[in-house]
Amino acid sequence: MAITGASGALYAVRTLAAMLELGCEIDLVVSDYGRRLLRDELGEEAALDRLMPYLEGKYGAGVGRGRFDLLSNRDLGATIASGSRPTKGMVVVPCSMKSLAGVAHGLSRNLVERAADVVLKERKPLVLVPRETPMSLPQLRNMVLCAEAGAVVLPAMPGFYHLPKTLDDLADFLAGKILSVLGLDQRLCADWTGRVER
Repeated sequence: MAITGASGALYAVRTLAAMLELGCEIDLVVSDYGRRLLRDELGEEAALDRLMPYLEGKYGAGVGRGRFDLLSNRDLGATIASGSRPTKGMVVVPCSMKSLAGVAHGLSRNLVERAADVVLKERKPLVLVPRETPMSLPQLRNMVLCAEAGAVVLPAMPGFYHLPKTLDDLADFLAGKILSVLGLDQRLCADWTGRVER
């Protein structure tokens, strides 16, 4: 999992917590702007060195079923920079347009981009969660390039048919969609039944 500097820290922590609750072992890469994003949008208690206690406080002790290892975005020699490292897939949430462009063009300038490139070449699921609006033509073209390469572009566009009442409800919806694409069991967002339940 990678967290980059687009707005949407709540989506990132909800997705991370949901995967941990499922007992996943996660290699976590956070860009410099991703680090800032966590603090700016969620407060100092969500800084990387306090992230696990933050997740436990917000989502409960169930996050302890999994674990994450924090990897440096500058370490292109990290295990996930190689296809020999087994993985089930990767999500970049939120995904900045800079990171998306790097993935679209296979630049591998840092570990986020390199790991995404590896996941694509190994034909594993790669989920990119951009949060930008409006989108420029170069951004749209980069999304098409990513989709053509095999990534799933899952914009941070929550639905409202589940009648959300809080921001956490919106984060649950998006995290549920991400988990579904990664092939993980999720109970964060209900399946569409054909009608809005009141």
